[in-house]
Amino acid sequence: MHESPRSSTGESLENGRPLVFRNGLVLTMNDAGDVLSDADVLVVDGLIQAVGQKLEAPADALEIDARGGIVMPGLIDTHRHMWQTAMRAYGADWSLSQYFVWYYLQHGKVFRPEDIYAGNLASALEAIDAGVTTTVDWSHGLQTVDHADAAVDALEAVPGRFVLAYGNIQAGPWDWSASPEFRAFHKRRIDGRGDMLGFQMAFDVTGDPEFPERAAFEVARELGAPVTTHAGVWGATGDDSIRLMYENGFMTPETIYVHASSLSDDSYHRIAATGGSASVSTESEQSAGQGYPSSWKLRQFDIPVSMSMDTGVWFSADLFAAMRATVGADRVREHFEAQSKAETVTHLQLRCEEVVNWTTRGGSKALGLDSKIGSLEPGKRADVVLIKNDNSPTMFPLLNPYGHVVFQTGRGEVHTVVIDGRVVKHEHSLVDADLAKARDTVAATVTYLQSQLGDEAWHEGMNPEVPERKLKENPYTYTTYDAGDSAWKQNG
Repeated sequence: MHESPRSSTGESLENGRPLVFRNGLVLTMNDAGDVLSDADVLVVDGLIQAVGQKLEAPADALEIDARGGIVMPGLIDTHRHMWQTAMRAYGADWSLSQYFVWYYLQHGKVFRPEDIYAGNLASALEAIDAGVTTTVDWSHGLQTVDHADAAVDALEAVPGRFVLAYGNIQAGPWDWSASPEFRAFHKRRIDGRGDMLGFQMAFDVTGDPEFPERAAFEVARELGAPVTTHAGVWGATGDDSIRLMYENGFMTPETIYVHASSLSDDSYHRIAATGGSASVSTESEQSAGQGYPSSWKLRQFDIPVSMSMDTGVWFSADLFAAMRATVGADRVREHFEAQSKAETVTHLQLRCEEVVNWTTRGGSKALGLDSKIGSLEPGKRADVVLIKNDNSPTMFPLLNPYGHVVFQTGRGEVHTVVIDGRVVKHEHSLVDADLAKARDTVAATVTYLQSQLGDEAWHEGMNPEVPERKLKENPYTYTTYDAGDSAWKQNG
């Protein structure tokens, strides 16, 4: 008989048990922006039943001491290539071109279904450990339906909330979306599954004037599936992609434009006019080169923003790092634009509260789940994160809660994570997670991929050539001196 997991104090963490967070600083993220001090959040039957002070709770409720901590909605990642996580940090020094070559043209083709499973499993566990309660699996490595089944198997093995964004970079979307196998997969694994496993179609629009992607958009419309697409990626997808989508009537409020950098004002106007949203992956845009991180531009057009981490081949699932990077990039651009006109910014436009909103409500709205998750309000599903670490000096004092989340917090402060009313992390440890098995699963994939590449290609892939660094000629010269000269000592 399987024994239910327990906290360090011996209390049962059994799924379905009522629970209450006590005496925390609560960021409700509701429309009013309410922040409650010394407040409780009561969860019953997977729903938030009440938020307030000194709430009455069922006698059998698990009480979680939130004093000295921040209680907030679960974080939402709207774009993550989870299947690539088994290659964690392998491409840390890649450019976007090297990423495309490795995954799209060369070695991504050798991934087996079990390798998709390994990456998704590692990524899903990493997500909930980091307080990310909902993740969009931008799964463009699904070369066959067997690969897709493996992706879903991994997501269902972890008690998180996920959205499978089905894609296949090895075939045109007009081909794979038209196959009977794809339709059968959708009916068998997705249709009617509820909001714990959502569905999108993931493909890009190249800008080909013939617009071959029309067929895939029509399938998405027939299935009622939102489309998520990499838009405004330097050298890959640009204004022609947006124009073709717009002129053919396939830009909708459900469409998510990933990155949304490297676009003209006309394209941003089209996105804004059709009600779509952008998924900003600031760390990726800064490092890989899709274009300047777009939040500063999106704000000018009032385009809704959500946040994402892109891929573990570069970056982690730490959305706290994403918030920090986004504030930094946005403010740098604001200062730069002002100083280029000999002006000085005296009051910053982007505030930490807005970025925390993008990482919670922004995600829930982009995914069409705002009536269910994204804020701590009675009646919503209980996706809740407690940020607390009594052993860390960074948790006091708590003065500006939004600033604390953005600039002072990381994965190490994620104390408790609740998803759909279930405790999946408590006291800084995942609950009932078989990390040893996950580690072995990933290790088998790494061994396989390394054997397929060979030692030389494996090493070269992880250590791309460094271009010659050209230094500016210095017009100044410096007087030489003898450090032992007495005159120097006297004059110094």
